[in-house]
Amino acid sequence: MKKALLFCIPAVLFASSCSKLEDYDNINPKAATTAPGVSLVSNAERMLSNTINTPDYNINPFRLYVQYWAETTYPDESQYIIATRQINRNFWDPLYRDVLSDLNEGKRIIAADNLLNADIKANQIACIEVLEVYTWSVLVNTFGDVPYSAALNSENLTPKYDDDKVIYTDLIKRLNTAITSMKSTATGLGTADLYYSGSMARWMKFANSLKLRLALTIADDDAATSKTLAQEAAADLSKLLSSNEDNAKLKYLSAVPNTNPLYVSLVQSGRADFVGANTFIDKLNAWGDPRIDEYFKPFTAATPTTPAVFKGGTYGAPNVYANNSAPGAILEDPTFAGTLMNYAEVEFMLAEAQERGYTIGGTGTAADHYNAGVTASVTEWGGTTAEATAYLKNPTVAYATAKPNGGTAPATWQEKIGYQKWVALYNNPVEAWKEWRRLDSPKLEKPAKAISEIPLRLPYPTTEANLNGANYNAASAAIGGDVVTSRIFWDKK
Repeated sequence: MKKALLFCIPAVLFASSCSKLEDYDNINPKAATTAPGVSLVSNAERMLSNTINTPDYNINPFRLYVQYWAETTYPDESQYIIATRQINRNFWDPLYRDVLSDLNEGKRIIAADNLLNADIKANQIACIEVLEVYTWSVLVNTFGDVPYSAALNSENLTPKYDDDKVIYTDLIKRLNTAITSMKSTATGLGTADLYYSGSMARWMKFANSLKLRLALTIADDDAATSKTLAQEAAADLSKLLSSNEDNAKLKYLSAVPNTNPLYVSLVQSGRADFVGANTFIDKLNAWGDPRIDEYFKPFTAATPTTPAVFKGGTYGAPNVYANNSAPGAILEDPTFAGTLMNYAEVEFMLAEAQERGYTIGGTGTAADHYNAGVTASVTEWGGTTAEATAYLKNPTVAYATAKPNGGTAPATWQEKIGYQKWVALYNNPVEAWKEWRRLDSPKLEKPAKAISEIPLRLPYPTTEANLNGANYNAASAAIGGDVVTSRIFWDKK
């Protein structure tokens, strides 16, 4: 038997990865040589959800950047120390290697299957396109210019970087094509689909809702295109996520390794790394937010005569776990769902579209959609409509009078919607970070020991500078420097 050969694929291809290439003598001639295309989609769905939802500070620091959580012994990520643990590489690699590469290969296999019904094939490819658009948008929103048009090509190990706005333009085109190619009368990914169990009706809603998200993301950069896209997506509100049942999410299993990554970090690890941040908990307390007892454990439990007390740790500094409110028990459930998009987000987007003067379906006002977004979030977390209604009567919450950032002047719609999206996106920190940058609400301050401003992007992985240096240098120059304060094209101040 010959020796195995160890080889490394650069990050610019599938993200940095080392693998064993066994000699052909070790291959089982009776084993399948090609994985089913839909199986690759299943793995991509799982890895996408894991990457978006994990609280592992080696991969996803965004619950810390938006100040939902504070840290206990090691507050590095709350102080925006990125390079020590190569956080940027650990977020970049899975999206290229484990999500986009699998989707790309799955799509190739499905397209080549001449025995597959044409309408089913069209639906499967359309679903893959939606997932690819979602994933590419996350990469752009996180880094800016990234390898795109020349990426995922084994014959090009040093792909160029594409302009972030140009990528978005192509993503929107691809998403439109996917939406129009979906066949409501045919099945899709079937049981391989971990998000919607093959329901094309819900995939269509997810795709249109993603279109609305992309449209509003570019609103401050290209108002005309944003308006056109948003009005197309929201002309018929029944074609968007319409209830919490439509949420794009992955429900995990109770057994490792298929548990929610929150469970892995909060329970299985045996560690006590996180507590709620005072920045967040103080707001929830002040406004009587009914979600607080789901988002966090009480510092002191309720008694027959006193309510539970919730206490946040100092953001950006070490904290004693036992002296503060830890993340809520619901987050410790191994089967707790990982969320990519929820109904509450859609309602807040509709409120924003109304405020921008876009024409959308239905008769609801911006306030109506804002109220629906708050209610959807409260009920998604196990609260009641009555609790949401009572909360919305609070003058600091009610749309007409809300002043989420304090002061005496009336709040802007960006402040009102931005604050409530911040609260509602608690289980989608990647999108919460993007929306904080885009809407500039809530007003967050860097901690005293921060080494930089709150990051507006992640720097490129060091593997890019080492393995794709010329293209890395060109991209860095194009975005104004490979630093955390360079802005993504849609991020206008």
